[in-house]
Amino acid sequence: MAEEVRGPDTTALDEVVTFTSELIRIDTTNRGGGDCRERPAAEYVAERLAAAGIEPTLLERTPGRTNVVARIPGTDPSAEALLVHGHLDVVPADPAEWTTHPFSGEIRDGVVWGRGAVDMKNMDAMVLAVVRSWARQGIRPRRDIVLAYTADEEASAEDGSGFLADRHAALFEGCTEGISESGAFSFHPQPGTTLYPIAAGERGTAWLKLTAHGRAGHGSKVNTANAVTRLADAVARIGSHTWPVRLTATVRAALAELAALYAIDIDTRAPHLDVDLLLDKLGPAAALVAPTVRNSSNPTMLDAGYKVNVIPGQAVAYIDGRTLPGTEEEFAATMDELTGPHVEWEFHHREVALEAPVDSPTFAKLRAAVERFDPEGHVVPFTMSGGTDAKQFSRLGITGYGFSPLRLPPDLDYGALFHGVDERVPVDALHFGVRVLDHYLKSA
Repeated sequence: MAEEVRGPDTTALDEVVTFTSELIRIDTTNRGGGDCRERPAAEYVAERLAAAGIEPTLLERTPGRTNVVARIPGTDPSAEALLVHGHLDVVPADPAEWTTHPFSGEIRDGVVWGRGAVDMKNMDAMVLAVVRSWARQGIRPRRDIVLAYTADEEASAEDGSGFLADRHAALFEGCTEGISESGAFSFHPQPGTTLYPIAAGERGTAWLKLTAHGRAGHGSKVNTANAVTRLADAVARIGSHTWPVRLTATVRAALAELAALYAIDIDTRAPHLDVDLLLDKLGPAAALVAPTVRNSSNPTMLDAGYKVNVIPGQAVAYIDGRTLPGTEEEFAATMDELTGPHVEWEFHHREVALEAPVDSPTFAKLRAAVERFDPEGHVVPFTMSGGTDAKQFSRLGITGYGFSPLRLPPDLDYGALFHGVDERVPVDALHFGVRVLDHYLKSA
């Protein structure tokens, strides 16, 4: 019982700020196509784990694309293990667009600035600070905790969690559940209301390549088999398509809790629920669920031609598609229809949709850990519109939750900072996260 009451030491609160700042300074920009080098950040983490008596293993599929895995033994050998994972790579950032250089890690006015401050070197630092605090205090968790700091999450994960799941499954033996990014951050839909969405699902990834073929020719002549026109028509149809509502168990649970919180008299279990009407009534809180009541398909890239007066024989486009659990066949059939007879499509990258139970003991403990440190906050389940490394670790039978706790000021648009400009995290938020993670991981 004494260990349960005792929280992280003051050194941990100092270290989480230092670690976040110093990890940001290590440029691990992932431009895709293998253009990234996570090794310096991996070595940084490994050195600090080793200094705390936690033995790290460094693993690479490709030179420089380094992952770190370590296991902290629990006190109960019969208990199932818990995976805690975070990625070391970040998306690109243009210094000209930023107030502070994106790789400065500057600490100013109680805020840590830089690429990765929220996605997700903050969580990497919080976990590192917590386990080092345990080492100093002689604390062991009840169940084994497996730590994984991964490469390549911001691209295909082939050099990161995919590689670990496919080639090093033994390192995750006994793990049945995992926690990682994009959950338990405070969201303020209106004054006096604080929500903490904990992720219990992810839409699937369905990135598509579209290829249109036509008749090449001179740009001055009529061409009824123009590949660019055929592609443009298909892209326009896909981009303007309105997908039907498809409610998963997690999204329906989120709607139920939000409706109750806002005293909206509506049966969220009704088979013909007017979801759009309910979202309108929820106001700003609808932002938590609106992206995940449907599939989506957004055109993102076009590639055609090489000279203005030459009609090319081929044109290519890419689509960022996202699918809810159980809708994969419907998505494919819809793409067959929208692309039409003159455009071929294929999966450029594909990953499964995920769903985790919200009525589980694990979700209850995640909820309790947040509410312990913010009793006025309201925890709600939600589904991520995008995806994380939990997709790859699900191959090992690991159920994933999004849980990287932060208590943020109402005027900070946390969601806009993901892959955005002037990414930053308050020091107070990092301290809150360390306390919540420490409490949860010891009670898990």
